Amino acid sequence: MKKHISGLIVMVILASAVAGVALELPAIFGDHMVLQQKQQVAFWGTATPGETVTLTASWGAAAAAVTAADGRWQTRLKSPAAGGPFTLTVRAASGSKTFQDILIGEVWICSGQSNMEMPLAGWPPGDPIAHSADEIAAAGNPQMRLFTVQKATSATPLRDCIGQWQECTPATAAPFSATAFFFGQRLQKELGVPIGLIHTSWGGTPAEAWTSSEYLKTMPAFAGVLDKLATSQEEMKARQQWLESHPVVSLNDKPESERYVGVDFGDSLCPAVSCDDAAWGRMKLPVSWENTEVGQFDGVIWFRKTIEVPAEWAGLTLVAELGPIDDMDVTWFNGERIGGMEKSGLWQTPRIYTVPAQLVKPGANAIAVRVIDTQGGGGIYGRADQLRLYPEGQPEKALSLAGEWRYLPVAELANSRFYRLSSSTADFFSRPKVTIEISANTPTFLYNAMIAPLVPYTLRGAIWYQGESNAGRPREYRTLFPLMIDCWRQQWGGKPFPFYFVQIAPYDYGRATRSQELREAQMLTLNHPRTGMAVTLDIGAPSIHPPDKQDVGRRLALWALARDYGRKLVCSGPIYKKMTIKKDKIVLSFDYVGSGLRAGSAGLTGFEIAGADRHFVPAQAVITGKEISVSSPQVPQPAAVRYAWSNLATASLFNLENLPASSFRTDDWE
Repeated sequence: MKKHISGLIVMVILASAVAGVALELPAIFGDHMVLQQKQQVAFWGTATPGETVTLTASWGAAAAAVTAADGRWQTRLKSPAAGGPFTLTVRAASGSKTFQDILIGEVWICSGQSNMEMPLAGWPPGDPIAHSADEIAAAGNPQMRLFTVQKATSATPLRDCIGQWQECTPATAAPFSATAFFFGQRLQKELGVPIGLIHTSWGGTPAEAWTSSEYLKTMPAFAGVLDKLATSQEEMKARQQWLESHPVVSLNDKPESERYVGVDFGDSLCPAVSCDDAAWGRMKLPVSWENTEVGQFDGVIWFRKTIEVPAEWAGLTLVAELGPIDDMDVTWFNGERIGGMEKSGLWQTPRIYTVPAQLVKPGANAIAVRVIDTQGGGGIYGRADQLRLYPEGQPEKALSLAGEWRYLPVAELANSRFYRLSSSTADFFSRPKVTIEISANTPTFLYNAMIAPLVPYTLRGAIWYQGESNAGRPREYRTLFPLMIDCWRQQWGGKPFPFYFVQIAPYDYGRATRSQELREAQMLTLNHPRTGMAVTLDIGAPSIHPPDKQDVGRRLALWALARDYGRKLVCSGPIYKKMTIKKDKIVLSFDYVGSGLRAGSAGLTGFEIAGADRHFVPAQAVITGKEISVSSPQVPQPAAVRYAWSNLATASLFNLENLPASSFRTDDWE
């Protein structure tokens, strides 16, 4: 009886806590959304416990749900064949919502790290998208709808995200994922139905950040960090409460091109000559601030330095060079602004600003720089010789600006919101400590904040472009990547929805990194059901951010068109299948040969052969029908072959459909 009474008390308390909750649906539901055609489409939200929520669609379908004691409800609504626009009304006693301009079609989630995040506008000048201006100008398509999940991290799964559905126009396409855009564009053209793209990515992040703790705990390699996460919950809660005690500056409603221009972080006194920076910290520049006591931090930091200017420089125009700054800056000299770059994507651009002659005085002069970093590394991070001050036209007289600067964080970026810190009390330095590193790289944190809120929105499938951040752990990726795929599929009901991914491109990751083994791990994932891989060995530049995202999107779309939409076409370049030793030769056979094999313009290069001694030497490769014969006079008794087996190797083997073969090896020698 006591247990029964206590249970009733808990239910009453819970019901009271959520009583009177107005009807709400997650951000993934909104005007201009695309719903998956011919499915029982999932809808969910919150409302007052016990009330009935009804859904009425203009295509003639209806559904209902009763809100549970915790305020949650969920139901499914039958969607018609592709078409629209439609309206949908959700009603409850606690409120109603009507969604306009809904299309019915094909919905894909698009995720990964920077190569998926990279926008159609590119990140010029260092990382452009090929023909970007022309692609943006022609991007308008009312049958394509775009949803970008704003960046967020969380120690626990969230129920909602920040984002909104938008019609595809030049203005909305420019900041949207280029890879996702070209994938969707190809599908829309081929299928003639509406396409909905949900983009959720974060540059520089590893696959474990996109995987739930439930799945990661099956891998011993992550046991330690998962234990630390569990024991750090109270610390992380205290940090979050501290952050939320500060005013919020939200920039999400501003256009991307203007988002960071002239933002007021309550820091107007920081560049003033009279600013008292005695309570500020000290940092030696240049450096990425993640490598200092600041640690993992996205947001706004001021830097100040006083430099002694020679008397003979007074009244001269000077040049201030600061090297590249990650991501944006505004720079001041003696209390006056002398320049700035307040647009994202310019993190590789060296800052070179002119100091007007009237600002220059002999003796002490103050330089102040406000840096905004929105992800990854942050700060004034170039080479020491890039930080200097000199009279215009006389760089040989330069004074170094490298060395110790004062610094003060004045805003912290978390979950797509800037929390404004006090610049007068320097309260950043009283920020609660957390034992474990909190960042977008923390295992589970992106799954919790940027995948979980989308579940169980009804999808056709997923595309993925990631792997560079796991290139140093390729053996682990063999298990981790399929595990992440299983994690997502389980969250969406256990069905193996299509999952198509991009193999990382050739790039000099450094001598310690064997990215060819990461490419191999990706290729081995093709053994997982309903997966497909777009190879980029021929379009990698080589660059860590290849500019040809058109072919990347097209190659991903080939998999979907062939596997999911019944098109009879070759969707992949050759994938190594098996080898046969024939005397002094090894004969290789492949899947996805298509109409046949061909060599690149320079012939078949990049093949190596070895005997039992495991010493690989360059080999001659010859196409024989739909197979390749590999040999070398130096290896009379061959045992293994490798192709394109290095960080920088590029494609020389294609099928007649002009799709490149993946790098591969026939052995698995350590």
